[in-house]
Amino acid sequence: MLHPASRRHLIAALLILAAGIFLRVYPSAGFHGVGFDEALYRDFAVKLDRVGFTNFPAICEVFLEDQRDPAHMAKLPPTRVLYIASAWAWKRIASGDTPPVPPNTPHLTGDPYLAALHSVSCAASILLLATAGAFAWRMAGPTMGLGVLALMACAPTQIHLAQHALIDGFFAFIATLALWLLWENLRRPSDTRLLTALTVVLALMVLTKENAFFVFVALCGIIAANRWARFGTVTPRLLIVMVAGPLAGLLLLISLAGGPSPFIEIYRLLVTKAGALRYAIMTGDGPWYRYLVDLLLVSPIVLCLAIGGLFTSVKTSRPLCYLSAFIGFSYLIMCNVRYGMNLRYTSIWDFPLRALAVAQIGLLARPIGFSTASLQTREPHTLASNPESASPSAAPLFRSESTRCGALVFWLLIAALGAYEIRQYRIFFHDFGLYELASEGLLRAVKILK
Repeated sequence: MLHPASRRHLIAALLILAAGIFLRVYPSAGFHGVGFDEALYRDFAVKLDRVGFTNFPAICEVFLEDQRDPAHMAKLPPTRVLYIASAWAWKRIASGDTPPVPPNTPHLTGDPYLAALHSVSCAASILLLATAGAFAWRMAGPTMGLGVLALMACAPTQIHLAQHALIDGFFAFIATLALWLLWENLRRPSDTRLLTALTVVLALMVLTKENAFFVFVALCGIIAANRWARFGTVTPRLLIVMVAGPLAGLLLLISLAGGPSPFIEIYRLLVTKAGALRYAIMTGDGPWYRYLVDLLLVSPIVLCLAIGGLFTSVKTSRPLCYLSAFIGFSYLIMCNVRYGMNLRYTSIWDFPLRALAVAQIGLLARPIGFSTASLQTREPHTLASNPESASPSAAPLFRSESTRCGALVFWLLIAALGAYEIRQYRIFFHDFGLYELASEGLLRAVKILK
């Protein structure tokens, strides 16, 4: 039997999850066309259905033949295998042998491949929502878990990515899962099942998108910083997994590309052509703080609260320090990619930013009777001398001793912020009908540019 408080938390989590699923499933996007990326992913899924998975190298060869022509613009590579294969499998299960609609069909209405891609993106956004809530719950207790779940349910970019056949929400789910599994492995260093799960997820991350490099660097940075931050215990087995997982994914990717030579050529052409692509030059560049500007346009209150959390909660909070380190290390490399910046790529930060925001809201409600606690579960010297004593999950950030008024204010602030986030989604993605998340479109949506 669940404790009454636990039952209430579980019911609340299910209700919030249901609301988040509705926001993702309900068709609310103002853009109803087929984006450039969506058309390419659909084309790859159609080809995969025709030639079969064992002939995937043939798809890569056709891609290379197209990209070798200097007159052809840069296109997304077919090596984003996991997303394409997931859509192909979804189409086979949902639509069987149904053929694609003719290319001249307006908006490709009724196309089973595009529908499968949309479904995969939506499912990934829902899985990320559940993963973020569960991760926060494990790290800092049920109140943090519910707060993060509520803010993630209303995250504008997450709802947007669920409405279109875009890979970024799918990748964010895999990346967040890897981040969670690394945390669990640091806290429980002798669990073989967790090590195996991390190995698999790291391999899948490499099979999803080139941005896996950014996440991998951030995870390695966290392991390096563990010497001082004491997130948990780094073992030789964990270090082996951090090499073996990505390496397994890379070797499989090379095999699917047809060998080392085609694999290298695919990415060489991608880098060369993307660097000369007019759209990338016009929209993908900017100073190091461009991501901050874009985030400030779409989710200003969340960003401001998260920045406040960096100065208030992180210094006494090991889990929040862990999440902040992930943002910091990945930001450091992502903001230095020339012609390769886009707000869609920041979907991997949606969960950490909202965890920091929830912690800051808790501090704001503290004078009214909302009780907070430090997240330090063990003193550093204790953890170092006895790694096995580390708790698998952290102590709750928010105590149960909060007054009724304090708790009410906290949840009202969470609800108000969630409502504001939905309003932001409506402004950018419903009323303005934004599809691409370049800075110019964001500025026009809020009428800074006209």
